[in-house]
Amino acid sequence: MIFYKRKTLFSKIHLDWPLLIGIIAISTLGLIILYSANEQIDVVKRQFFRLIFAGGLMMGIAQVSPRVFRTIAPWLYFSALTLLAAVLIIGHVSKGGQRWLDLWFVRFQPAELMKLAVPLMLAKYLDNNIIPPKPTTLLIPLLLLLVPAVLVAKQPDLGTALLILSSGFLVIFFSGIQWRFIILISGIVTFCMPILWYFMRDYQRERILVLLDPERDPLGASYHIIQSKIAIGSGGLYGKGWLNGSQSHLEFLPERTTDFIFAVFGEEFGFVGCLILLVLYLYIIIRGLYISVQAQDTFSRLLAGSLVMTLFVYVFVNIGMVTGILPVVGIPLPLVSYGGTSLVTLMASFGILMSIHTHRTLLRK
Repeated sequence: MIFYKRKTLFSKIHLDWPLLIGIIAISTLGLIILYSANEQIDVVKRQFFRLIFAGGLMMGIAQVSPRVFRTIAPWLYFSALTLLAAVLIIGHVSKGGQRWLDLWFVRFQPAELMKLAVPLMLAKYLDNNIIPPKPTTLLIPLLLLLVPAVLVAKQPDLGTALLILSSGFLVIFFSGIQWRFIILISGIVTFCMPILWYFMRDYQRERILVLLDPERDPLGASYHIIQSKIAIGSGGLYGKGWLNGSQSHLEFLPERTTDFIFAVFGEEFGFVGCLILLVLYLYIIIRGLYISVQAQDTFSRLLAGSLVMTLFVYVFVNIGMVTGILPVVGIPLPLVSYGGTSLVTLMASFGILMSIHTHRTLLRK
C-alpha cells in the first residue's frame, strides 16, 4: 500500500509557522505598549501598516529559494556599499547624523541593508572555501566586513556599525574558526581601544563615561539612563498597569517610543511582563538556531546562525543600555520600538530564515 501526503494550501506556502507565531506575539505586544508610550492612535496605525508591509515582504522573501540569496549576495553587497558611499556625499542630515538617502518618494538608511548584505556575502565567500577557514583565508572576509562598518561609523552611527560587525563576526565564528585566532583578534581589539577613544566624537565618549558614573551629569548626558532606571524600578513585580506609567505619561522618559520603549514596558508590566517578553525573544532565537542546525548546506547554516544571533545582539544591547549595563548606542528593540527601516530589515531576515527551513525538504527530492 502506498501512502502519500496530501498537499494543502498551507503546505504550498513557504512559511515557518512556529517562527511566525512568535513574531506576531511580540509585534502585538509592541503595538500595545507603543500606544501607552504616547497615546496617539495615529502613531500606532503607522506602525501597524509598517508591520503589514514588512510582514508581506517577509512572506515574499520566504518563497524564494536559498540558492537565489547565494547568487545575489555579491550584487546586494556592492550595491549597498555604493549607497553607503553616496550617503557620505549627498546624504540627508537628521539629528546630527548624515545617515539617510532621500529619493523623493522614500527616505531610507542604506546602513540597514548592510545588516543583511554582510552576512550574505561572508556566508557565500566562506562557503566557497575550506571549512573551517585558515587564518590566511580570513583576510578578505575581514576586509569585506570592516569597509562598510567604517563607512557607517563615519555617518556617525556607531550602534549600526557595531551590529554590522557582530553579524559578520558571527558568520566567521560559525564557520569553525580556531579559538587561538579568536583570542588574537580579541587582543588586537583590546589593544586598539585607546586609539578608538581618540577617534570617537565627544558625545560618544560622554556615553561611556556615563556608563562608568551614571550620576556625573543628571540633567544632561545621564538624564536618559537615570529616568529609564527609575521607570523600570518603579514597575516592581507586576507593574503599574497598562496606561498607568508615570515616567512616560509625565514625559520624564525621553525616546520612549523608540530606543527606551523597554523602560515603558518595564514600568507598566513589571518584572513578570519583562520576563514574558524575554521568553518570547528566547523562543524565536531557539527556533532560529534550530533552523540553522537543520539547514542542508554550509551557506544556509552560516547565514541562518548569523541572522538569528544578530537578533540576540539587538535585544541584548537595547535592554543592556536601557538598564544601564551598556552605553547608549541608539539600537531599537526588535518588533517593539517605533520605526520603519530597521523593521523592514528585521522582517527580511526572518523571511530568509523561513526560506532556508521550508525549502529544505524540496532540496532533498
